[in-house]
Amino acid sequence: MRSFDDFAVGDMVRLGPLTISRSEAEDFARRYDPQPFLITDEGAKGHPIFRRMAVSGWLVSALVNRLIVEEMQQNPAALVGMPGLERLRWVRPVYPDDVLMVEAEVVSMRRLPRWPGIGLVRQKLRARTQERKLVLSAVLALLIAAPERLTVMHRLVDA
Repeated sequence: MRSFDDFAVGDMVRLGPLTISRSEAEDFARRYDPQPFLITDEGAKGHPIFRRMAVSGWLVSALVNRLIVEEMQQNPAALVGMPGLERLRWVRPVYPDDVLMVEAEVVSMRRLPRWPGIGLVRQKLRARTQERKLVLSAVLALLIAAPERLTVMHRLVDA
């Protein structure tokens, strides 16, 4: 299991592919984001941006999260929690049957003095379509177990 010290700024993981089906997009929109342009092509007619049924940004975000969780299951990390996303942006529309690929790059790391044994790892997320068009960007905060390092000073005091 990977701990805080197993991560490094610049580490990059690529996740996916993941295809968003029309039925999944429609079902999600009906239940959680019932805007006409997210439910049917008819509802999107005349819309100045979409012109056809688009996928809810909230569904895209949830699917990106699913890819991250699946990666954590395949390559276990001592994850303590995910306190949030920063700067979430839906850059351009996603449409049913688009295929998403996600890049997660470690952009910063620090140990948390208030919580000994825990480190904060921030990853820049970029989701792209099969055409390599950027559709989502965000910074994900991960809390990772960070076993304290024994220093020479600790060893001298304990001796």
